Amino acid sequence: MFNIDRRILAQFDFISLILILPLVIMSNWLVGELVPALAHKQIMYVVASAGVFIAIFLLPIRRMSWIIPIFYWFSITLLLSVKLIGYSRLGAKRWIEIPFIHLTLQPSEFMASALVFMLAYLIYKNPPPVGGYKLKEFVKLAFYIILPFLLIAAEPDLGTAIVLFLIGFSILFFIGVNWKIWTVLIIISSLLLPLVYTKVLKDYQKQRLVSFIAKKPSYHVEQSIIAIGSGGWRGKTSIQATQAQLKFLPIATSDFIFAYVVERVGFLGASFLIGIYILFVLHLFSVSLHYNDYFIKVVAISIAFMLFIYMSINIAMTMGFAPVVGVPLPMFSYGGSSYMTFIVLFAVFENLLAFRFRDSYHQRGFFKFF
Repeated sequence: MFNIDRRILAQFDFISLILILPLVIMSNWLVGELVPALAHKQIMYVVASAGVFIAIFLLPIRRMSWIIPIFYWFSITLLLSVKLIGYSRLGAKRWIEIPFIHLTLQPSEFMASALVFMLAYLIYKNPPPVGGYKLKEFVKLAFYIILPFLLIAAEPDLGTAIVLFLIGFSILFFIGVNWKIWTVLIIISSLLLPLVYTKVLKDYQKQRLVSFIAKKPSYHVEQSIIAIGSGGWRGKTSIQATQAQLKFLPIATSDFIFAYVVERVGFLGASFLIGIYILFVLHLFSVSLHYNDYFIKVVAISIAFMLFIYMSINIAMTMGFAPVVGVPLPMFSYGGSSYMTFIVLFAVFENLLAFRFRDSYHQRGFFKFF
């Protein structure tokens, strides 16, 4: 018979768990209304993720931190292997097929967590001095962001690459980099934008930008706006939500699920969903500001930025305020890979919090045995 050490439970962040639950419940409910089979798969993802969460939570993360660089470079190797043995869908070469079991793997899905852990590891080993990192340290950290950005953008998957880029440099901005470096980077980036548009972007990517700034939105965005506008204050019944039920709304269970949220539960329900995300982000910001431990600080702020960036881009995209990219609504859109990425990050985050006084816990490990 055993009991979990109460000191571990005292450090566990239950607020994050409470905020995740309504996202999971609401997502499964809405996905189930549209495609019941996907809702059943979603439940399987949630159960599997719970097992992964427990397994990672019980690991001695700090003592195993030497694995982080290996995990990062393994993820980079997978991205490189896409060029050699990957296969294409719809003109994009992003997937690797696992031999014998015929399952596919998208290496870019692993890169977000690998990058976050690598930055946390490097910053923990070498915290920023007063005034922020100088040029040498900044270049070293920026290299670990730019390398996966270039590899993912070359697949091409510019949406995922840009999100990864934003997350990485948002972390550095929050942790602290000398302001002169940011000033120079902003000036250089502004000067290079025309060159990037003419020489780097592919035709279909340019078309997305043209569609975004055009007076008339693309068909997908137009149907999404109709769904959002028809929801009113309180939304419609499942049968009355014709934009999604009659398949006018594209990809209603994943990329454009927010439009179905508004059509189904209206402005009030959508405000509740956005409020959950805002509370989540603010809570993680407060945790990051509260602790001086840079491992906790970086992981907490990374999850906060990921939630904010994914949520903002996805919602703006459905309303025509951002170009259409394949960015899911975090822990809400249907799909296992993105959901699992966030769960792994949360498991590490909870582990770092709960076991930060690990050496003072019971010498036999995580549990007290009687």
